[in-house]
Amino acid sequence: MGEDRRLVAVVALAQGMAAAHGLREAWRAAAVGACRALGGSFAALSVWERELGRLKVLVNVGELADGEEEFPEDESYPVHQFAEITEFLHEQWAGGGEPDAWVETAEGPAAGRRPGYCHQRVAALRRRGRGCCVVAPIVLHGRAWGELYVARPAGEPVFERADADFATVLAAVVAAGIAQTERLEEARRLAFTDALTGLANRRAVDVRLEQAIERHRGDGAVVSLVVCDLNGLKRVNDTHGHAAGDRLLERFGSVLSLCGAMLPGALAARLGGDEFCLLAIGPPADQVVKAAGELCRRAAELELGDGVACGVASTGDPIGPVRSARRLFRLADAAQYRAKAEQATRPVVAGRAGPDDPVVRLADEPSQESDGERRRFRGRHAP
Repeated sequence: MGEDRRLVAVVALAQGMAAAHGLREAWRAAAVGACRALGGSFAALSVWERELGRLKVLVNVGELADGEEEFPEDESYPVHQFAEITEFLHEQWAGGGEPDAWVETAEGPAAGRRPGYCHQRVAALRRRGRGCCVVAPIVLHGRAWGELYVARPAGEPVFERADADFATVLAAVVAAGIAQTERLEEARRLAFTDALTGLANRRAVDVRLEQAIERHRGDGAVVSLVVCDLNGLKRVNDTHGHAAGDRLLERFGSVLSLCGAMLPGALAARLGGDEFCLLAIGPPADQVVKAAGELCRRAAELELGDGVACGVASTGDPIGPVRSARRLFRLADAAQYRAKAEQATRPVVAGRAGPDDPVVRLADEPSQESDGERRRFRGRHAP
């Protein structure tokens, strides 16, 4: 491949990774770009998990052999099977710059091969009908991160020293792309995370709830929202100081997360101040109410605070048509207000009989909100 073609291939790889949405897409773009750049038929990107002592495959692309999957769940290999990985993990290259790529063939050592002979890689090439491969270590933040692996089928030209040198360049481009994607992922995480509790924030709830209601309108999936107000926070702040208030918020956040684990896939969030919520998609309403009841019980046992006022609204209950996220939120919020006004120790559930009431008549409210209702909703829950 000429220098111009290789430069084009490097640019294409970098652009592919930059356009990826999330780490999985970035991994795939890295493997696809490297495979094309080196004229391979198969490529894989793997990470070296030091704490587990294994090489874990993140993605396979190209002509997959039997048993190979694009995004494997459990394809991994013990590090001790690969002498060159052990060497790389110990960073013996640290005094001599970046580690170079090398070539393996189904017949044994090849041009550009590093010292040592990896029988496992050779056996794997033969077993999968491949004639050669080039392996390029990936360094991220100054440490060994993983490897880029590109192979050709048996009968195709064997990779040469120049290919190994080019693979070293590609691995550096991949490392830069992974670093950038990780930074973007962290930025996205922070944008949707409450800094104090580590729970999701209001922005995350808005996005997830809109998606949930869209799904509900499409296939009828049950969407449930638990809105709760932590009682006594102002008293704790005034009496014990804001540090104690923050500890109460953190502890309640842990309780909310624990109870949310009772609902598969539920999102636990802090809406702001002393307001929290659980958003569940799929579990039946009774299961959500049970989790909310457990939340009330555990909150009452916290050392500080005065328990929690909890309201529940679920499309699995008789609350009328739910065509918008705003309506479900308003129903759950109204139930929570009712719980707070009555100092209820159990959840108040929209559309169900209350503990001291024949019917909690939230279900009878019109689905169309007035301008005044919209203003109250936005004012109470503004980010």
